[in-house]
Amino acid sequence: MSTILDGKKIAESLLEELSDQVGRLKQEGVIPKLAVVLAGDDPASKLYIRAKERTCQRTGVNLQLFNLPDDAPEAEMLDLIRQLNLDDSVHGIMIELPLPSGMDKNRILQALSPSKDVDGVHTVNRGLLLSGGDGLFPVTPQSCLEIILRSGFTIAGKHAVLVGRGETVGKPLVFMMLNHNATVTVCHTKTTDLASFTRQADILVVAVGKPNIITGDMIKPGAIVVDAGINDTGSGICGDVDFQQARQIAGAISPVPGGVGSLTTALLQKNLLKAIRMR
Repeated sequence: MSTILDGKKIAESLLEELSDQVGRLKQEGVIPKLAVVLAGDDPASKLYIRAKERTCQRTGVNLQLFNLPDDAPEAEMLDLIRQLNLDDSVHGIMIELPLPSGMDKNRILQALSPSKDVDGVHTVNRGLLLSGGDGLFPVTPQSCLEIILRSGFTIAGKHAVLVGRGETVGKPLVFMMLNHNATVTVCHTKTTDLASFTRQADILVVAVGKPNIITGDMIKPGAIVVDAGINDTGSGICGDVDFQQARQIAGAISPVPGGVGSLTTALLQKNLLKAIRMR
């Protein structure tokens, strides 16, 4: 039976560390502030914002929500971002997605100051990740690393197989894994005989958005399995890995929910504090 990679427990530890760091910053006269921008009233976005508010209350970070109407013109959003970029009291900015249909996602995200881009979406930060530089990087792939490392496992020298090459998780995780000296294989929709690759993985990370696409017979015995997928099946939330099958084979596995997703709001704050230090 697998070791369960407990994201909730790791998140609690992270939040305690962050709370101490925020306390020290406040003693120095710095009040960490995160600006969250929401256009419209998407229910999922509002749910995520409430989660961020709860963790910010835990650590002492000041979160301010800017909620534009669904029919706000793109120019209004860009003007708000420019104001937040120039506001020295704001240390990090996050744009909640999806944006309303009338807004150009790429134009909005590229308007962010890279030094305040705590979600790691700006091309400058993506370039720093690619080149091995120091920047602000996406939190979900960071969560995949943290849940492995903080559970006592090593990445260096291991064969990491990533299933999924999306902009949010798969692509940035390639370079994060390389920076931790893993040997990396990337699988995607055009990969033939997926199982032949996944069975080679010492570390298997799955982020494709398809329920139970990875079954027990596709996993190398003793492998570390990190499920970064989240799917609403109508009868509940599940990941991309068949958890019940996989836990019989894997050496360690992250559950959904309670795994990777539990760390993201804490790591967003970690990026915020990193932004303060970098400035």
